[in-house]
Amino acid sequence: MALLELRNISRRFGPIEAAQDVSLNIEAGEFFTLLGPSGCGKTTILRMIAGFDEPDEGALFLDGQALAGIPPERRPIHTVFQSYALFPHLTVSGNIAFPLEMAGKSGDEIKRLVNNALALVHLEDKGMAYPHELSGGQKQRVALARALVNKPRVLLLDESLAALDAKLRELMREELIALQREVGITFIFVTHDQQEALALSHRIAVMNKGRIEQLDTPEVLYSAPKNRFVADFIGNINLIDAQVLATHGHGLDLAAPGLGQIAAPAHDSATVGTRGALAIRPEHLRVIHASSPPTLKNHFVGTVREYIYLGDVTVYKVKLDNGTTLEALTTNAAPGKAHFHEVGDRVGVEWRHDAGVYLHT
Repeated sequence: MALLELRNISRRFGPIEAAQDVSLNIEAGEFFTLLGPSGCGKTTILRMIAGFDEPDEGALFLDGQALAGIPPERRPIHTVFQSYALFPHLTVSGNIAFPLEMAGKSGDEIKRLVNNALALVHLEDKGMAYPHELSGGQKQRVALARALVNKPRVLLLDESLAALDAKLRELMREELIALQREVGITFIFVTHDQQEALALSHRIAVMNKGRIEQLDTPEVLYSAPKNRFVADFIGNINLIDAQVLATHGHGLDLAAPGLGQIAAPAHDSATVGTRGALAIRPEHLRVIHASSPPTLKNHFVGTVREYIYLGDVTVYKVKLDNGTTLEALTTNAAPGKAHFHEVGDRVGVEWRHDAGVYLHT
């Protein structure tokens, strides 16, 4: 039995359907992420799990028990908000102790549990500090310690890394992963940041307009998206419109307007004549000098329109002769080399016959 089950959950706000017939199971000890653009319904679902809102249809179950009618304070579910919601007049220890005091714990037990929580988030020396004396990352750790101190069954994280700068967000991702492994509590994380979701999650539900478009592991979502929305939302991707010319055991032959024939991986439901798109990641494309002989089956010629140097990689935008622009990623492995092609250079772009995934229109 799943720890948390959502069965056909729907929630409307006037004419807006924030959640539409959403069903999912979340396992004990899982780091589960709801990912999607603003307004897709992910925070609405989080609020219904927490008990701050109730579904119009459907039901939620925790350990097989219905959650309907149980107020937030009586659910073994805690939430860490983007703002952290720390009490400014209380010390760090006072903030962490607050839920224990509300639960009627003894003074000695509160002291022991607060000290354990401070050690868990590596803030042993900050117990007597006040929130205004802390950095953003320290405030987030205090919020996590307060949420975890009385061992909830589920911890909800609502865009809780969004207020941090890029370097600190990266550090806190690592700390969240380590913390979740250590405490073994189910984490449900809401974010619109694809990289964050890929880095943290055991499984991800990609949401759009109140519905789940695809629910799977990060690896499957990235390498085998089910539709254009998921492909385009998870990371960067090239989408080449194409029609199926032929299907055979080891792949597809596609016809792309103005490019000609493209070899693509096999697809179970692709039939001759169907229209769709080949979705291919920039790292699967290789950019070579136009004078170099082709080495891969899919090879097309174009002009470098732009390149973006990102330190470890350089991203090239190449406009092919039919007007299609493709994005290719090249690692900067050679010492001292920032990029290999200049804007205006004629180049070849090529990729393997088994790269990418065919998507129906």
